[in-house]
Amino acid sequence: MDTKRVVTAFAIGLPALFAILAGGLWLTALVMVVVFYACKEYTIILRHKGFFPSFRIMFAASILFAILAYFNLFNLIPLAFTVSALMALMSVLFKGRQPYIANVATTLFGFLYCGWFPLHLLFLRNVGDETFMNIIPDAQGAGYCLLILFAVLVTDTFCYIVGCRWGKNKLAPVISPNKTIEGSIGGTVMCMIFSLGIGLAIGLPWYHAVILGALIASFAQIGDLCESMIKRDAGVKDSSNILPGHGGFLDRTDSYIMTIPVVYYYTQYFINSNFLIDLLKGLF
Repeated sequence: MDTKRVVTAFAIGLPALFAILAGGLWLTALVMVVVFYACKEYTIILRHKGFFPSFRIMFAASILFAILAYFNLFNLIPLAFTVSALMALMSVLFKGRQPYIANVATTLFGFLYCGWFPLHLLFLRNVGDETFMNIIPDAQGAGYCLLILFAVLVTDTFCYIVGCRWGKNKLAPVISPNKTIEGSIGGTVMCMIFSLGIGLAIGLPWYHAVILGALIASFAQIGDLCESMIKRDAGVKDSSNILPGHGGFLDRTDSYIMTIPVVYYYTQYFINSNFLIDLLKGLF
């Protein structure tokens, strides 16, 4: 067992667990630390390809989104996106550094991938208005966040175990040659079983819990593959070496980056609203 990896996992996991339960400024601070290092690592990775996305624009946009999320000013999100996109364009325009179009595109993608997606954890934490034992506010949102935190770990663990034991067919041989279809299926099934148990514990209907498990497992693996694609394209092994045994913040959180927004929008449009029913009524 890699001692450094285990120690680092606890050093990251315990503050994350506390911040999710506490919510508010604690969770906002934790997410912004992750976003800061993710933007920084993304910028360094892209430089290996000869692209120069603006770290300052990406992080400034992320701060703006975080402020709007903290104060529930969601009506200003479109304005924030517009301002951020204009700043990205002007930054490249006045810097005059080639390649122009690629620098704008990678900056825009950067604040989506490293900032906007992870910040959905703040949105998800605020879902619901129930308090658990007069201790944990917005207990429903905390439950969803904890579900993601542990379900992704279950997915990664069983993808590895099943893949090592029974894996024969490559899942994405060019991007990540060690991942197998058998491992992916094993991780997904175990995540669905785990999510069913946690979902029932937090009061979710069984079918929503199972669907969430499938979504979490699928997008955790997609997120992992997407970061592998970015690193492989740039010719780097790890996003950084800041986390002993784990690489960088992007390496540690890649499975969460796409999972968090997917779970948030599923809860918003399929669990806590009649969106699908209203949509069908509107169509027919």
